Amino acid sequence: MPSRPGPGRVALASYIGSVIEWYDFNIYGLAAALVFSQQFFPEFSDTGGTLASLAAFAVGFVARPFGAIVAGHFGDRLGRKSMLVLSLLTMGVATTAIGLLPTYAAIGVWAPILLVTLRLVQGIGVGGEWGGAALMAVEHAPPNRRALYGAFPQVGIPTGILLSQLAFLLMTQVFSPEAMQAWAWRLPFLFSAVLIIVGLVVRMSITETGEFEHARESQDIARIPLFEVFRRSPLQVLSGSLLSLAGPTLGTFLSVYMVSYGTRQLSLESDTMLWITVALSIPWIAMMLFAGRASDRLGRKRMFMIGTGLAVVAVWPMFWLVNTAMVPLIFAGLLLLTIANSIINGAQTAMLTLMFPASVRYSGASLCFQVGSIIGGGLVPLAAESLYARFGSANAVAALIGGVCAVSLLAVLPVRRALLDVGVSTDEPKPLGSGTGLTELDGTSAPEAARAAAPEAR
Repeated sequence: MPSRPGPGRVALASYIGSVIEWYDFNIYGLAAALVFSQQFFPEFSDTGGTLASLAAFAVGFVARPFGAIVAGHFGDRLGRKSMLVLSLLTMGVATTAIGLLPTYAAIGVWAPILLVTLRLVQGIGVGGEWGGAALMAVEHAPPNRRALYGAFPQVGIPTGILLSQLAFLLMTQVFSPEAMQAWAWRLPFLFSAVLIIVGLVVRMSITETGEFEHARESQDIARIPLFEVFRRSPLQVLSGSLLSLAGPTLGTFLSVYMVSYGTRQLSLESDTMLWITVALSIPWIAMMLFAGRASDRLGRKRMFMIGTGLAVVAVWPMFWLVNTAMVPLIFAGLLLLTIANSIINGAQTAMLTLMFPASVRYSGASLCFQVGSIIGGGLVPLAAESLYARFGSANAVAALIGGVCAVSLLAVLPVRRALLDVGVSTDEPKPLGSGTGLTELDGTSAPEAARAAAPEAR
């Protein structure tokens, strides 16, 4: 039997795989904002082409819950590791195929149809990725470091975004705008094939989590995990889905929508906006790890509320600063939301995954995260573009972003009660991995949680 890797090594493996997945996923978003409207939707107006590209971008988010359901089912029945490998392969094949896809000029309407189809496959792949990476990191972690280790898959998101932005920036520096539009945009997609090989080597080297092996040995394996999630944990599903709105909303808003906003509404060069988002990725990564550690010390729910509350109020001054069209002020404005997003993501992974017992944790956590991502990551950028086109004002967009984050803030309030329903306060035997829901959420010790079992959260 292979020796069990240390939690740091597992967190690193989860991080690297997450980087690759989100590089692939965000490459499409950048191409949708900067290239695809001309290559795949030339029959539309400028605004219409951008909307069509962002709609195709949103399709990937719509497919993510399906990927979460499939990967969650087999991840809860067969193990986390196998689904991590499969999701990475699915994403890599789809991304590489986009780099080989003929454009509208070559095959007509089949070009956007195939593009949307491959985007659906991308969505399925990334839908299965997050839950497996999060569970591998959190379930291998020491109890008092679960938010910190759980932050590593989340850190893979801005790192992947950073790599995708650097790839596009390199292309724009090396190739002329004409070459970029004609064929050079394909190179970042084709580079994915190399990254997938690296990711597979890393992920094949780790072992299954102890909690899943314990569940399998104890025969605590649900026959249909998704049904068990809704039967045993309906409040967790509702709260988890709503609190998962804010992170994808802010992440996609910062990395995709604001690139399009800066180039189209402020008439800035696309390189300028890309370099700003590249510069933001560094503090984004550092602050997320800091927020993870702080969440273990101060309480995951408390930190999540701080992050979502900051996002609600920061979106307005963010737009005021960005609309000056001055690069230092644009950076400062976007940094406000980046801080909020880092706090949210630093707390969310451990909090969300540990809302569910181990026997259905992959299905429950993945479903919540991906349902939140449909709205937050897929539909919000499309709605933001539509609102600006209709009202011609950033105020409408700010109200949208702030409103979505307010929903997540309100959704986390009853989380303690939801956790009490996971067998902690009932006469049923506690399912494996449920522990004391209070302990897992707040980062306190078991005796402390037992003594502090009160309605209010820390």
